Amino acid sequence: MAAGTVICVRDLVKRYETKEALGGVSFDVHSGEILGLLGPNGAGKSTTMKIVTTYLAATSGAVSVDGVDAFAEPVKVRASLGYLPESTPLYTDMVVYDYLAYVGAMRGFGGAELAKRVADVIRLVGLAEYTGAAIGTLSKGYRQRVGLAQALLHNPKVLILDEPTSGLDPNQIVEIRNLIRELGKSHTIILSSHNLAEVRQICDRVVIIHRGKVVADGTIDELEGKVASTHRLVVGVQAKAGTDPADVVTQLRAIEGVTKAELTHQSHTPVPHAAIDVVAERDLRGELFQWAAKAGHTLVELRRKSMDLEGIFQSLTQEAQA
Repeated sequence: MAAGTVICVRDLVKRYETKEALGGVSFDVHSGEILGLLGPNGAGKSTTMKIVTTYLAATSGAVSVDGVDAFAEPVKVRASLGYLPESTPLYTDMVVYDYLAYVGAMRGFGGAELAKRVADVIRLVGLAEYTGAAIGTLSKGYRQRVGLAQALLHNPKVLILDEPTSGLDPNQIVEIRNLIRELGKSHTIILSSHNLAEVRQICDRVVIIHRGKVVADGTIDELEGKVASTHRLVVGVQAKAGTDPADVVTQLRAIEGVTKAELTHQSHTPVPHAAIDVVAERDLRGELFQWAAKAGHTLVELRRKSMDLEGIFQSLTQEAQA
C-alpha cells in the first residue's frame, strides 16, 4: 500500500448465482481525501461499500483499511470506519441523546468519556436543539444528521457514506453537503452518489463504476478532459421559412466534424425554433454561425452542453465497451 493510502481495494469481485455485481474493482483512497464513488443505480457502488465495511463478503479480491486486511481482521477494520448506509437504520422510538448514548455504549465507551463523545457529535452535526426529541418525529434531513452522529461517535479515521442526500429536499441537501465538506477537513471520506453535481461540489476525486467495473478514476476536470475530444453543443435554430426542422438536422449532420445531430425539442410558438443536440470532433461554434448565415437560419442559442453524468457515461462507457 502506497504512503498516504488509507483504503486499498484490489480486484474486487462479487458474484451471486445469476449475476456478477462486481467484476474486478480496484481503487485507492488517500488520507484526507473525499472520494466520490459515482455510478447509476445498480452499478455496484453499494456492493463495493458494503464489502469495504466488511458488511458483505467478497467472492475474491482484497481490501485493506489503514494497513489492516479487511477480510482477515474485520473487527479491527470496523473500529477505523464510520458507516452511513443509504437507508439509515435508526431506532425511531428512542430520543436522540439516548440513541447516541446507546450506540456509544455498544462501542465500549462509558461514564464521562461517553457523555463527552455524545456531546461532541451532537455539536458537530448540529443536533443540539433536538437531543430530547424522538427520532421518529425528526425530518429526514435531521435523521441523516443522527445517522452521521452515530457514524462519528468513535472518531473513525474513515467515513463511508452511501447516498447521504437521497430523498432529502433541496434545503436539506445543501445542509448535508456543507456538513460533509466540513467533516472532510478531519476525516477521509468515501461518498457514493449517482448525482454528478453533488460529487462535483463535495469530492476531491471520483471513481466511476459502470456495470460492476471501474471505467474512470480522477478529478472531475480530468474526467472532463478525457472526453474533451468530443464537443457537445446545444444549438437553437429558428429555421428559414419553409424549412422543416428534420432538414435542419440533416444539414447539421453534413457539416464536416459533426458526428451526431439529434432534434431534442421543437417549439410551436409564433417564432418557432428547434433545439438540436450536436456532437462534434472539435469546437465548431464558428462554423455553425457561418452555416446558419449562409443557409438563411437564425441561431437563437449556441452553447457548450454542460458536462453531466449522462454525457460522461456516454463517452467513458462506450470507450470501455469498445
